[in-house]
Amino acid sequence: MSGPVIRVRTRKDLRAVRRPRPPRCLGHLCVAPLWPMYGVNLGTLLRTCDAVGACMAVPRLPWVPEALKRGNTLRGPACVHWVRDPSAWLTEQRSAGSHIIGVELAEEAVRLADLPMARRPTVAVLGHERDGIPPEALDLLDAAVEIPMIGIGASLNVAVAGSLVLYKLAGFA
Repeated sequence: MSGPVIRVRTRKDLRAVRRPRPPRCLGHLCVAPLWPMYGVNLGTLLRTCDAVGACMAVPRLPWVPEALKRGNTLRGPACVHWVRDPSAWLTEQRSAGSHIIGVELAEEAVRLADLPMARRPTVAVLGHERDGIPPEALDLLDAAVEIPMIGIGASLNVAVAGSLVLYKLAGFA
């Protein structure tokens, strides 16, 4: 008895069925690792942003441009918003109508599996790898999402957590 025939799709096949990416920033979905610790995580998130059609907001730190340049393995343009003051930027986004969701362990957090697809402009805020989202930014969140874990670790790294949340918000998971 033989199993089903599995045909691997070529890059050409994938491109033919893929949704076209808009030529400019639509501002619908944005991931915001505003307190990054490791440059490699920014590069990984940039690749995820390309995959789901999202933008990324990053702080103006001296090492961030090089981290993004190294991480952009697609070598195409990426939608990056530069942020001087994270709290002020989050306040602006909220005032403009964006839904601000923090990826954080919090009492009122929604489990990742229950997070609905983003139906309006949404910013997914990621905290510092060790310290999480600072208290002054927690007050600016509309909601929190937590990623349940079984292992001994308390959290995932920023790139993995951000990627999981982006896929869910984009409606791909």
